[in-house]
Amino acid sequence: MKTSAGAAPSAEPIAGFGGPGAWRDGLRYGLLGMPLAFVALPLYVVLPNHYAREFGAPLALLGAALLGARLIDALLDPWIGRWSDRLIARSVTALMVATGSASVVLALSLWGLFFPPPEILERGQGGLLAWAGAVLSLAYTAYSVIAVSHQAWGARLGGSETQRSRVVAWREGFALAGVLLAAVLPGTLGMGAMVACFAVLLALGWWSWSGSPVPPRATARSCAGPSPLRQPAFQRLLAVFVLNGIASAIPATLVLFFAQDRLQAPASLEPAFLGTYFLCAALSLPLWVRLVERWGLARTWLAGMAMAVAAFAWTAGLGTGDVLPFLLVCAVSGVALGTDLALPGAMLAGLIGQLGERGRREGAYFGWWNFATKMNLALAAGLALPLLAWLGYAPGARDATALNTLTLAYCLLPCLLKLAAGVTLYLLVIRPERLVRATAAAQVPTR
Repeated sequence: MKTSAGAAPSAEPIAGFGGPGAWRDGLRYGLLGMPLAFVALPLYVVLPNHYAREFGAPLALLGAALLGARLIDALLDPWIGRWSDRLIARSVTALMVATGSASVVLALSLWGLFFPPPEILERGQGGLLAWAGAVLSLAYTAYSVIAVSHQAWGARLGGSETQRSRVVAWREGFALAGVLLAAVLPGTLGMGAMVACFAVLLALGWWSWSGSPVPPRATARSCAGPSPLRQPAFQRLLAVFVLNGIASAIPATLVLFFAQDRLQAPASLEPAFLGTYFLCAALSLPLWVRLVERWGLARTWLAGMAMAVAAFAWTAGLGTGDVLPFLLVCAVSGVALGTDLALPGAMLAGLIGQLGERGRREGAYFGWWNFATKMNLALAAGLALPLLAWLGYAPGARDATALNTLTLAYCLLPCLLKLAAGVTLYLLVIRPERLVRATAAAQVPTR
């Protein structure tokens, strides 16, 4: 059995996703990606800046609170993945009840984070940060129950590399639409409208998902097995995913600080920066899916990494007033983001099939996958923000030393990490695939 993450999997048909009505199946499954991504922007990008600007939360303490909440959440993800496998093995209804309940908890938690009760605010910074940490942990856990189950559902559908990338592209395309909406709402209609819109989208997305094609399911007993971390092929793919994820998470955490202090851009342009980034990512998805047909998943992902490095290396030279060049950077890096969104998940889905785990333990694999995602975000906020504070940067800084520190953290550090991820992808995934194909070709008898 092949275990390379990018090797060609079984091209079995995707259940319910064939024929002229395939777009309806994609719509039913993918729509939940919109509210899940919608809420990710407030939780991971807007919240740190909001608490620092509106409530005066110190960066070091804020970073510690975010790190603690995200670490707790990340540690729960592998368990949530195994639980999700058991739920769907029992019945689809059991899974939908669990994810529906988690949806209610998530909507209430988002409201509590952006609108802390007056008695919490009266307790000062300590009380506020304790509240934020506790409610964040609750929100993250509810989010994980929904997201892991939804991702595992899509992976169970199977298919060829191109088919898998299309399934993920449906989910991530709606996700990017959700991010665009979340980027615009806070600055235009306010935080209250943002939370209300999220609650409506989450209800619609969950309802739509409940009517999507049901993938093959296993029995509860067959869901048992060794940890995915014992699979060398999964270890290799996860190593690439972690390096690349940290490289992406650091600028996501710092983008608003960079725009406000390094570029000194008007606050009214912040939605344009975020909107351009995510809109270009959404528009690039069909292009990347087409390239997968020619280059394969791994090589296409490597091309996206190279594009991101080029964009962020150029960003290091920007300064006060460089708004239009930064919009161009947002566009190019957004196109590169398309590969990060659509391709790694499709590679994991193929790997699960190659290991003989399809229909059995997708939740276990995506639990560890989400664990890695959240560790990336936790490290980005929990280490980058305190490090910036230690090196002399604070929100609103204008001195050259502080701004150069911000530029190094926002631009050059992600470039180094992306380069490391690209080298790792080549050495651990692409090169072994090439050797396997060359060996197989040499063993073909000639006449």
